[in-house]
Amino acid sequence: MRAVLLTIPKPVKDRPLFLADLSRPQLEPGHVLLKVRSCGVCRTDLHIVEGELPPRRQQLIPGHQIVGEIVDGATAALPVGTRVGVSWLGGTDGICWYCHSKMENLCDAPTFTGYSVNGGYAEYALARADFVFPLSSALDDLHAAPLLCAGIIGFRSLRVAGVQQGERVGLFGFGSSAHLAIEVLHAWMCDVYVSTRGESHRRLAQSLGAKWTGGETDKPPVELDRAITFAPSGDVVVAALSSLRKGGVVAINAIHLDRIPQFDYDRLLWGERQIRSVANMTRDDAREFLQLAAEIGLRPKVTSFPLGQANEALAAVNSDAIDGAAVIVP
Repeated sequence: MRAVLLTIPKPVKDRPLFLADLSRPQLEPGHVLLKVRSCGVCRTDLHIVEGELPPRRQQLIPGHQIVGEIVDGATAALPVGTRVGVSWLGGTDGICWYCHSKMENLCDAPTFTGYSVNGGYAEYALARADFVFPLSSALDDLHAAPLLCAGIIGFRSLRVAGVQQGERVGLFGFGSSAHLAIEVLHAWMCDVYVSTRGESHRRLAQSLGAKWTGGETDKPPVELDRAITFAPSGDVVVAALSSLRKGGVVAINAIHLDRIPQFDYDRLLWGERQIRSVANMTRDDAREFLQLAAEIGLRPKVTSFPLGQANEALAAVNSDAIDGAAVIVP
């Protein structure tokens, strides 16, 4: 099979990914073999490729938003030909305190697709059968891929922030995840305020019904009930915090953050404002979000790239050169 490999993490401008011919993955107990139909490109992939997340393998196939068709390892519940999705959380130990406490996203010994195990920048991929999600026919291959991490983690971020129907919610950054979260918020009858760099991202937010748009650290014209940050920037976290009403919550949707700068506690955090981080996702998050996405007809804005242009896809994500999501099609 053809697959994209990472051996030495380095800036994406130096083209760290290369195309190789490899053997198909060997089927393992409890797993299914998938013929990859599409794989979304996530900012987490960028953190892995550029080494901001420490390497877990000497040689890695990245990619964790996989839409695939089962070709081996089928079960009664997952017959051959079933179209499924695979996300970032590729497995848990099932025995730690967090797994037993319904917090599998915080598992002590997790498996991460496209990071601790090979992912979906390839023609075939292996996945644990109990961590794949059958996909509705309402979600086509290209548009389902970004839902499998950007969508799910955005949905979890709204839950972690405690969003209630009809609230005023700020989205700070407007890439792949935020442009899906805004559709969920509209389904919940929320007013959405978007602060983001890049005029094209602001235009996209406006076209998707944002009540107000501004620059990356601009303050919305009203106090927010909740805010979610998507940019890996501590300055953006402080900007979101400064936009909250008393008792409001900021949820940080980032696996990597540059830093949190010093800020004025009395002015920004006092008044029972809260900062919460969002870590991974659970299978329940995935099932609930994918069902909601099918119900509301969620259709991401997508730019597709062939497998041999994985470096270009990551570079586009890095520079905010595309609106919405990038998807690799083998």
